[in-house]
Amino acid sequence: MPMSADVRGHALAVLNRIAQADWPDRLRLRKPFEKLIYSGSRAGFRLAAERVAKTARMPRPVDADGLFDLSLNDEQQMLVAMLEGFAAEVLRPAAHAADASGAVPTELLNQAQALGLSHYGVGEAHGGLAGARTTVSNALIAEALGTGDLSLAAALLVPLSAANCLRRWSSPEQQARWLPAFVAANAAPLMAIAVNEPRPLFDPLKLKTQAVRKGRHYLLNGEKCLVLRGLEASQLIVAAHTAEGPALFVVAADAKGVSRQAEPAMGLKAGGTARIRFKGVKVAAEQRLAAAHFDYQSFLGHATLAWCALAVGTAQAALDYVVGYCNERLAFGEPISHRQGVAFTIADIGIEVDAMRLLVWRACARAEQGLPFHREAYLAQLLCAEKAMQIGTDAVQLLGGHGFTQEHPAERWYRDLRAVALMAGGLQL
Repeated sequence: MPMSADVRGHALAVLNRIAQADWPDRLRLRKPFEKLIYSGSRAGFRLAAERVAKTARMPRPVDADGLFDLSLNDEQQMLVAMLEGFAAEVLRPAAHAADASGAVPTELLNQAQALGLSHYGVGEAHGGLAGARTTVSNALIAEALGTGDLSLAAALLVPLSAANCLRRWSSPEQQARWLPAFVAANAAPLMAIAVNEPRPLFDPLKLKTQAVRKGRHYLLNGEKCLVLRGLEASQLIVAAHTAEGPALFVVAADAKGVSRQAEPAMGLKAGGTARIRFKGVKVAAEQRLAAAHFDYQSFLGHATLAWCALAVGTAQAALDYVVGYCNERLAFGEPISHRQGVAFTIADIGIEVDAMRLLVWRACARAEQGLPFHREAYLAQLLCAEKAMQIGTDAVQLLGGHGFTQEHPAERWYRDLRAVALMAGGLQL
């Protein structure tokens, strides 16, 4: 079936915004963009957008033997190449200043807006590009952006994550009310997802934040921490415990009883993490996400995979960086990569990065097909939480004294990668 005129129009608008930017020239992607725009005018955009956002099959369906295809089609390769180029040419140069200031530069937000990432979280019925199967495509987006900087990537993915959350867990009526704004000509609304709570051994399945039903409203009480872009957000998607179990609520950030404060952390500084308190906040019942198939465990699984995908991208960046550094750094008349202690450590990093990627992709493949994926997501989280921190540590160690300085990005990756073991929610594939 051909794409609808509205969807094709939105898709072409996204490509036109990208084509008008200056960074595609630096990445030598101008000609591919022009080709896509031309083909899009003849309904050929289906090959470049719909296949990536709707019918992407990487990894392809798991067969009876548990095997899956890891190959990317041409459109997926172009998507990854484009975003990796954006990460290398735009995100990484801006990462140091963003880390120091604790915020994403306005210019970078505008450049990211031109990518139209939030379109991948909105279904065709509401003018977006997301089909029934989007988990793998979103994982590719997160991994590619993570190669530039984990903190900036996480911050830029907040609108896409909110759109994914609303598309997946809200009712059709709620989708019609909230999702069109994410593909409007102006900037997508900023909805931050608040799950983490400030207590030892926090378990997202045992929330202390309470939502008590009072007639046609809920009264919300509790506290959330490490909320990405929590100070900037105009609305919050809050996880809270109800009489029926965990639930998600859309809450106005300026509602009476909501208080916010900056919560700078060891890492994710550009993400602008915030502490948010709710004291007797009155939330209308229709603000509770009400999908008939709502599954809080699956909600957490998609969040886990988002952080894992970012960790894979950043770990890959660390591997690429230390390989180049160790091949160029001379000691006793030869590159330090000739030393077994260095070479073996780099080999271990390479092995672990591939292992992390395989587990994440497999979990995403199962989630995309509607198969149970809790076990696979949990295994991916265990491996990524452990190995990402180890890779960050090894990257600093391999750079020696340089690894301790801000002249190189290794110390920032070390700090950011530690967040993978701590974050619950915040993002959604």
